[in-house]
Amino acid sequence: MDIQKAFGNSLRVTRKARNLSQEDFSDVSSRTYISSLERGLKSPTLEKVQALAERMEVHPLTLLAIAYLREGRGSDLKDLLGRVKHEVDVIVGAGK
Repeated sequence: MDIQKAFGNSLRVTRKARNLSQEDFSDVSSRTYISSLERGLKSPTLEKVQALAERMEVHPLTLLAIAYLREGRGSDLKDLLGRVKHEVDVIVGAGK
């Protein structure tokens, strides 16, 4: 599964887990745009990912983590988050 489709799947799964309809995002985007994202036809901007996550009351990284796990770039959540933590520690630590 490519990352665009994986993100769409992540968005749909999270939206449904939060018991939200596509129409519940009217303050963020149109139902048509949400549908296009969920079908993997469009890619959101970072600002849009932030707004979508806020509407669902999750961290934007939650949407991305689910997407990367669905795409197959992470064997499991623990490994994925461990890798991210290590890379952030190295990069942020290098900048000090």
